[in-house]
Amino acid sequence: MAYGSPEGEEGIEPYFTHIRGGRHPSPAALEALRARYRATGGSPLTEITRAQAQALGARLGIPVFAGMKHAAPFIAEAADEARAAGIERLVGLPLAPHDAEMSLGGYLAALRGTWDGELIFVRGFHDHPAFIAAVRSLLAEAMRDFKPEVIFFTAHSLPARIEAAGDRYRDRLLESCRLVVEGMRLPRWEFAFQSASHTGEPWLGPDLLQALARTTARQALVCPIGFVADHLEVLYDIDIEAMEAAAAHGIELRRTQSFNVRPDFIGALADVVKDALEPASRAHGARIMGA
Repeated sequence: MAYGSPEGEEGIEPYFTHIRGGRHPSPAALEALRARYRATGGSPLTEITRAQAQALGARLGIPVFAGMKHAAPFIAEAADEARAAGIERLVGLPLAPHDAEMSLGGYLAALRGTWDGELIFVRGFHDHPAFIAAVRSLLAEAMRDFKPEVIFFTAHSLPARIEAAGDRYRDRLLESCRLVVEGMRLPRWEFAFQSASHTGEPWLGPDLLQALARTTARQALVCPIGFVADHLEVLYDIDIEAMEAAAAHGIELRRTQSFNVRPDFIGALADVVKDALEPASRAHGARIMGA
């Protein structure tokens, strides 16, 4: 399961409205989002997620279905496909490595609302050794011909109120970063959030653009550890917005490649699913019967 992306420019308004729980966005907010999609030529997220599902199915030798939270094919449609295929036990795998109730809770609610069979739900895989190894590979490749003075690990920001409610989203992100850098010869690193929405309430920081504005480094590398595919938050927020901000401060900025359908990442997902299916191991999955 993934967040989803609009189908062409005509799909942006219904997509945005769905994200907002049925409330239509203002004309100004809608035009701002349209401009971002125009700048990137659209988002390939749905296409990539389908390709990831196909690759994972081939790797595991079991049926894999792709469902999106906010766009077609919706999670309910994927569950219908699984039901029609005679599936009785389903693994729900959000393609978000770091558990936060505000994000993964939404995937679980959508799946529980449409699936009445046995459900094994994967609540993130931020510390799974295969995921950590895959991130290390991305960093090693990016640094073959580039020697940054600082690495910025990033993930999508969320409203700051989640921490007051006890959500450990930030802790999981920092744990991933520490596991990745262990044993690697890397420059100094920092963590920053990105892609905060303008909702009138505080969001988690520091923000990547603020981090770039204050750094003394002249060469920097961004590793968006919270994302597993190319989409607007990578192709616009980093490749356009952050790159422009870095250039304005005299910084040469690059980023690691996205996982997309890289074999090491698909292998990591396969290991996560195998662990979730193993009755003796629930370290990375929570079993929900009759959900």
